[in-house]
Amino acid sequence: MPRRLALLSKLSLAVLVAWPAAASADWRTASREPVGLAPDPAQVREAMVQVYGARTVGTKGWFGVHTWVAVKPTAAPAWTVYEVVGWRLRWTDNVVVRREGAPDARWFGSEPELYAEKRGAGVDQLIQRIDAAVRSYPYAGEYRVWPGPNSNTFTAWISRAVPELELDLPATAIGKDYLGSALWGTAPSGHGFQLSLGGLFGVAASLVDGVEFNLLGLNFGLSPNGLKLPLVGRIGSYRPEPAPGVAQAAPGLLGGPDAM
Repeated sequence: MPRRLALLSKLSLAVLVAWPAAASADWRTASREPVGLAPDPAQVREAMVQVYGARTVGTKGWFGVHTWVAVKPTAAPAWTVYEVVGWRLRWTDNVVVRREGAPDARWFGSEPELYAEKRGAGVDQLIQRIDAAVRSYPYAGEYRVWPGPNSNTFTAWISRAVPELELDLPATAIGKDYLGSALWGTAPSGHGFQLSLGGLFGVAASLVDGVEFNLLGLNFGLSPNGLKLPLVGRIGSYRPEPAPGVAQAAPGLLGGPDAM
């Protein structure tokens, strides 16, 4: 009974923390400042890849996160961020964004959470494969908040192409299970297997993702990084090895949080 009460307390706290932050944000005035999770390229020469997520803007943020991938080749002077932004379809036919900037910037007020990090030897080769995956993304001309394709579909596409990232996305990364017309594939991490019916129903299992069940886009599961639940995301967090040139933030309770 004490364990159940402790779990219920954590779950309640996670929901209470996430909901006000997601619902109250005004994107026109919301902060886009970095939060100190990414090292300064001027101080860190080695190649690095980081994957982030943050709660989406408005009421969508109660349910989901926006995710993105950032890369810095060896000795590069700046980070390159890859992401999908759905509202680009209002003026262009491509939702994929490639830009230079701080990878750990707030997503219109929502604080990002680090989901995966790779650095050092061999990472330049991973970055080349990430760039190739970005260029081959099959849904660049379409976007749907639910059940996908969206920003989380894009991040999972990269992760499946580069399983060395060992990316374990939280339950709030709605769209990660979208496989288009395919029924079978690897889990979002690129490991194991996944059965998905249009991103609405399915199951996935791997040593990275753990075991997940998808019901109407809502995920329930358990992975090495923690318990995965709708709204909450994850009870537990990814903890990278300390990186030079960046202060380590305290691990979060939530499974990271957008435009989805």
